[in-house]
Amino acid sequence: MRIGINARFLLSNKMEGFGWFTYEVVKRITVQHPEHEFILFFDRKYDSKFIFAQNVKPVVLNPQARHPILFKIWFNFSITRALKKYKIDLFFSPDGYLSLITDVKQIAVMHDIYFEHYSNDLKKRDFNYLHKYFPKFAEKADRIITVSEFSKMDIVKMYGVSPEKIDVAYNGASDEFSPISDENAISTRAKWSNDCPYFLFVGALQPRKNLGRLLQAFDSFKVETSSNYKLLIVGEAYFWSEEMKKVYAEMKHKEDVIFCGHIQKETLVELMGAAEALTFVSYYEGFGIPIVEAMKCGCPVLVGNQTASPEIAGEAALICNPFDVETIKEALIQLSSDEKLKEKLSIKGLQRAQLFNWDNTANSVWKSIASIL
Repeated sequence: MRIGINARFLLSNKMEGFGWFTYEVVKRITVQHPEHEFILFFDRKYDSKFIFAQNVKPVVLNPQARHPILFKIWFNFSITRALKKYKIDLFFSPDGYLSLITDVKQIAVMHDIYFEHYSNDLKKRDFNYLHKYFPKFAEKADRIITVSEFSKMDIVKMYGVSPEKIDVAYNGASDEFSPISDENAISTRAKWSNDCPYFLFVGALQPRKNLGRLLQAFDSFKVETSSNYKLLIVGEAYFWSEEMKKVYAEMKHKEDVIFCGHIQKETLVELMGAAEALTFVSYYEGFGIPIVEAMKCGCPVLVGNQTASPEIAGEAALICNPFDVETIKEALIQLSSDEKLKEKLSIKGLQRAQLFNWDNTANSVWKSIASIL
């Protein structure tokens, strides 16, 4: 069989959520299933490291699809023609976008439908596209894969999709994430936080990541405790809103906030391993990969009590109300002062993290593919 795969998020030096999901899953299923041929469709020049096996053929399709108008062209015309040209039996799309005018069977991975609940957090053109077309993709798909039970039920409720049509494949985290030595932790703090303890935030700086309230809570924590803690922020400023800029400008302790930008995986392992805690207080998550990455490093985790975060964290995290700055601040105080709590969260996190690995994800995805083939 010939399986076509949307590979447009396989970017050599700048992969985030969709990209890592695509990379980890496609790498495994192509190697494990040499009896099938896999055609990877890119929208730009690709890196040869993404040609995972001899049964993988790369194809570049124009135009580069990073705008709603270009999405329509790429998926409805470029992809549709390519599915016919390469005689594809099944199209697998790890970012949920599909061709609406092909008869080829399709599987969409819909990680979440956050935009349906917080439309004001997106640019109007992006929301309009997603709101119009994702219900159509959900209807068109022969099967849907999502990454948590929360996201599954959200899709069922919003789009009227039968639960039987949706499979859950939990995300994993790289085995590179593991506890680091005390010496490495000391050198990491020396490099990044001037030898000070620090809280860590990881994620694209989108409104749903709730960075504004985290900054307010951290500022209040600094005022109340007079501690030397820093807050390290790792991630791209995807949507740095005026409100978030205002919160940062009004902070009394903004000098203790360190923006690290996009960093390589090996550096992130060190930052998580040396952190006092991951502060991941999003108000909407379809999964939340940094939760698992931190747990694998033995880093205590603070999460919000909304959407998928509690499902993923289980009893291995401190949980707060992400809409309440005061409760976030109180959680930061706990994490800075209660060594027994941090030790307990670290141990439980290491145990919990074993449930989530990319081999399990790939196996779940392949079951969905096999059910169509």
